[in-house]
Amino acid sequence: MPQSPLIVHSLSTADLRSKIDLLINNLINITDKTGHFLLKLPDGRIIDTKGWHDWEWTHGVGLYGLYQYHSVTGLSEPLLAMRAWFAEQLARGTTKNINTMSPFLTLAYMYEDIVKSGKEEKSWRPWLESWADWAMHDLPRVPGGGMQHMTYLGPNTNELWDDTLMMTVLPLAKIGLVLGRPEYVEEAKRQFMIHCQYLFDPGSGLFFHGWKFEEKGGAVGHNFARARWARGNSWLTIAIPDFVELLDLPPTDGLRMFLLHILNAQVSTLTRLQDPKTGLWRTLLDVPESDGSYVESSATAGFAYGILKGVRKRYLDPKYEAVGIKAAKAVIGKISPEGELLDTSFGTGMGMNLQHYLDIERTSMPYGQAMAIMALVEMLRIFI
Repeated sequence: MPQSPLIVHSLSTADLRSKIDLLINNLINITDKTGHFLLKLPDGRIIDTKGWHDWEWTHGVGLYGLYQYHSVTGLSEPLLAMRAWFAEQLARGTTKNINTMSPFLTLAYMYEDIVKSGKEEKSWRPWLESWADWAMHDLPRVPGGGMQHMTYLGPNTNELWDDTLMMTVLPLAKIGLVLGRPEYVEEAKRQFMIHCQYLFDPGSGLFFHGWKFEEKGGAVGHNFARARWARGNSWLTIAIPDFVELLDLPPTDGLRMFLLHILNAQVSTLTRLQDPKTGLWRTLLDVPESDGSYVESSATAGFAYGILKGVRKRYLDPKYEAVGIKAAKAVIGKISPEGELLDTSFGTGMGMNLQHYLDIERTSMPYGQAMAIMALVEMLRIFI
């Protein structure tokens, strides 16, 4: 008589893999049939942020989700999807900004894997070298040296956004390690400290979406709407554990202790704000549903990933595993039969008031699919 499959938290590996496969299928087949979500640039270009066949941060996060699944399972399908995306997009190219840097985190991992196998993908190395050099030397900086969050739509002069750590700083660090450029790694460390200095709110334990310098040479400025925005916070919940692991910082390292103290403070607050019934978080974390703050699935997936990974790596107290499991199950509950992660908010620029965040539409997006994949991949690790 065959044995029953191993069940953990009422889930099996087959359950998780079937959900991940649905998410991937939706990820690489998303289309914007109406054109409603197209990004129209001043130079006449049109960027499809929703569909899979274009180049924006939405696709960079999508690729990272695919890589996470491939790295744990060794399955070829995610690898083939990633290679196909890079073959198509590198042939076309695009302009450099904070967000378009994001795919190079995955490309650096893929390049490293090939080199370790004794081969080399020579066409990829010049891309890694060129874009990392740009981020290091030509990307505009704010007073004090933080990376200015320039995008397709504009320079966002003297602005720091929490998204930057995920989209540009992690890729810079990984490329620095892969290409043997320690100065890139040191710059990435500095960027984490600068962004935490201006965006972390010690009063709440959460992060503000952004900071604006009002004086050219000083620190006088503001945090825009002072929005404690969920997905923005989730970038930190993802990026801090990934960064500490990536650099293999020892327990006595000062930066590691600094970042993990902040992560623990954030997760403590997130635990209190998680909806006790659904396991989800709202798009404005500390604004009640009665005031229009809807539950948001991509952020919940990001929190699930970061919390579960933080517990696995012993960066967080084991008591938080239950929070991460509850969030991951909530994410599973938001996956439609067609593989769409429901209640994912669209790309969100900086808001000058809280209503800006409440008005963001919800639709399937590559990053939502990928963040859900990442959360479920962390669940898969429980079975290893």
